[in-house]
Amino acid sequence: MPSRDPQGHSVDRRDFLKISGLGTAALAAGAAGGCQAPGSPSGTPVEGVGTEWWANLSFELEEKSIAELQQAMTDGTWTARHLTRLYLDRIAQLDREGPRLRSVIETNPEATDVAERLDQERRDGNVRGPLHGIPILVKDNVDTADQMTTTAGSMALEGHRAARDSWVAERLRAAGAIILGKANLSEWANFRSTRSSSGWSGRGGQCANPYALDRNPCGSSSGSGAAVSANFCAGAIGTETNGSVVCPASINGVVGIKPTVGLVGRSGIIPIAHSQDTAGPMCRTVADAAAVLGALTGVDPRDGATNASQGNSRTDYVQYLDHDGLRGARIGVDRAMFGNDARVDDLMEEAIRTMASGGAAIVDDASIPTRREMGGPSYQVLLYEFKADLTAYLQAAGTPNGMASLAELIAFNDANADREMPFFGQEIFLAAEEKGDLDSPEYREALATMHRLSRQEGIDRVMEQHQLDAIVAPTTLPAWPIDLVGRDGSSAGASGAAAISGYPSITVPNGYVLGLPVGILFFGRAWSEPTLIRLAYAYEQASQHRTAPRLPLSLNLRNAI
Repeated sequence: MPSRDPQGHSVDRRDFLKISGLGTAALAAGAAGGCQAPGSPSGTPVEGVGTEWWANLSFELEEKSIAELQQAMTDGTWTARHLTRLYLDRIAQLDREGPRLRSVIETNPEATDVAERLDQERRDGNVRGPLHGIPILVKDNVDTADQMTTTAGSMALEGHRAARDSWVAERLRAAGAIILGKANLSEWANFRSTRSSSGWSGRGGQCANPYALDRNPCGSSSGSGAAVSANFCAGAIGTETNGSVVCPASINGVVGIKPTVGLVGRSGIIPIAHSQDTAGPMCRTVADAAAVLGALTGVDPRDGATNASQGNSRTDYVQYLDHDGLRGARIGVDRAMFGNDARVDDLMEEAIRTMASGGAAIVDDASIPTRREMGGPSYQVLLYEFKADLTAYLQAAGTPNGMASLAELIAFNDANADREMPFFGQEIFLAAEEKGDLDSPEYREALATMHRLSRQEGIDRVMEQHQLDAIVAPTTLPAWPIDLVGRDGSSAGASGAAAISGYPSITVPNGYVLGLPVGILFFGRAWSEPTLIRLAYAYEQASQHRTAPRLPLSLNLRNAI
């Protein structure tokens, strides 16, 4: 699906997904060897080699939902401190030692103290809500005013401690969640180089995929997706500009919600572009993601986009969970996103039959007619807004390490190329630096064009034409091998239309290709999160595809050859 690069040359779909923050891969696991491989589409393990290390890794919190953890604390079976300690021990055991996932950049030294205070609140009869005492990881571009740093994975911001919580961190703390640590990410949310490896950052190294450690976790919320899938936390926060929540959620076998832009405040989040950026929950189930989403909404005084959420936001999205939620729904199929992998298409056809069996009316071809055209203007908008928005963040943060502008970050990378650019450069940084300000006619025209193509002539037109409740498409392809020498593989992701329009999307596990998970994407009109959650939950409950990963060093495909 060609778009245009900064010079106007044709760019294929893989390149556009990469430059719009979707992300890709590189090597995280070190030694040779093997262990039990992830579940096959039927849930039966694929034969592996050498299961000894995994046999000793039984985990009492594996696949526990937020509701189950909350009930156990209510019953007195567990405490928040106990949950926190278990997750921290698991991260220490599996994230940096042995077969390394590298999904967490740093853990919170205050986490157990916070947990003890929340346990005392519970004993005193004060339970703040469904997230009280629940350990959550946040992506390392989300400010937390504590002993942890916020760096977007870059050495340029190493040691930077935020003076104030981001809106997201503030809302999580108010809800009683425990911020367990910072998740690794594709550095600068994968908006530095056209040849980047998703999941790689200067600070965190290369994050891996828990279903095969030599496979890509996608990005840019790589660590958030990998960590929640590997049961390192109860849930995680990612951020998305184009695919950076839903791609790693799909490829790591979890649920990801990319909200309508403006539903969740962005203050205190290192930005790419205010027209498309949003934070969103990444969890193992739709119910968990709905619980986390409800804690994040509200009007952020430092983010004017959230003013539009008044009357459109909810503090409780769990109320929309309905086992029978497919009945009577009209669901369109974006057939233009098929044809990239026959096995993924087969899983989608099975999903369509499942939704029809659940009472949904299926509109077989509801493709977005302007999908090919919207990428070029969106990329131009991202370049302009990145330069302006990043400078604004750095200056509001007090110019950490003397970094006050994109130009100074470029100079830092050049001066520290051995640490910051050992595998790829900063072509996107350089392209953004060449742009003017946000009063530029080119910027204003690109912004108007991308909104027209993605909204009025895109999602809104298709949904109105067919009277749809949602559109579905395969979220991504399976994870590709990590390759720091060559280039990232293509996810062939379906995130673009919802991301560029600023509309919501949800990905849900949709089965496995040779043990590697793929997802199904539900997307629709602005502020349609209640409808999408209802449909996604009903499909999840009917299909039950999620199988916990077993962190093999590599897939063993002897049974498939």
